[in-house]
This record gives sequence, C-alpha cells and structure tokens, in this order.
Amino acid sequence: QVQLVESGGGLVQAGGSLRLSCAASGSISTINARAWYRQAPGKQRELVARIAAGGSTNYADSVKGRFNISRDSAKNTVYLQMNSLKPEDTAVYYCNAGRYYSGTYYQTSIWGQGTQVTVSS
Repeated sequence: QVQLVESGGGLVQAGGSLRLSCAASGSISTINARAWYRQAPGKQRELVARIAAGGSTNYADSVKGRFNISRDSAKNTVYLQMNSLKPEDTAVYYCNAGRYYSGTYYQTSIWGQGTQVTVSS
C-alpha cells in the first residue's frame, strides 16, 4: 500500500506563489507516476499536472506556463510549484498515485488528504 502526505497549501494574494509537496511512503514500486488534482467548491475534481517515472510531464491548459511539477526521487516526493496564482486557482489540491502508460495517466484510489490553496484578489 502507498501512503501520500501533502503539505504547502495556504493563503496567498493574486500573483503570488506557493509550493505544494507530496511525500510517498510504502509500496511505491507499484506506481510509476503521480499527479496533482484540484477541486473547487461546487466543481468536479480536475487534473492539474502529472509526472511519470521517466520525467515526462503534462499540464492542464489553465495552468500551463504558471505551474511546474517536479520530483525528488531520493525523497519520494513530488512538488507543484505554483506561480502567478489567480483567484480561480482556489481549491483543495490532492496528490494521486498512479500509473502512466502509452501517453495516458491512470489514477488509482490512492489519494493524499488534500491541502487548501486560497488565492485572494
């Protein structure tokens, strides 16, 4: 079993930055990718960014050029650097452990507890 622990959320003004962290423990050899999702009030959870074991990344159009997903393999940790934040980025951000094959990310039922990001205008 894989466990994920997120940290780094908070309140920031529009135009500011935050960095989220997702630390994994347990049977991490069973996954080869991780992703960040977010869910705003009244909206469905959406994929924000993902990173595969080989280092390839993908982003939602709404965050391209502003967010960067990266990893520290030695620490089993994935980061989401969020710059030029907008009020519409306000959401609970969740880390997911998944698998990546042939250009597709497959989420699993392994989620972190979520971290709140609030961007004020």
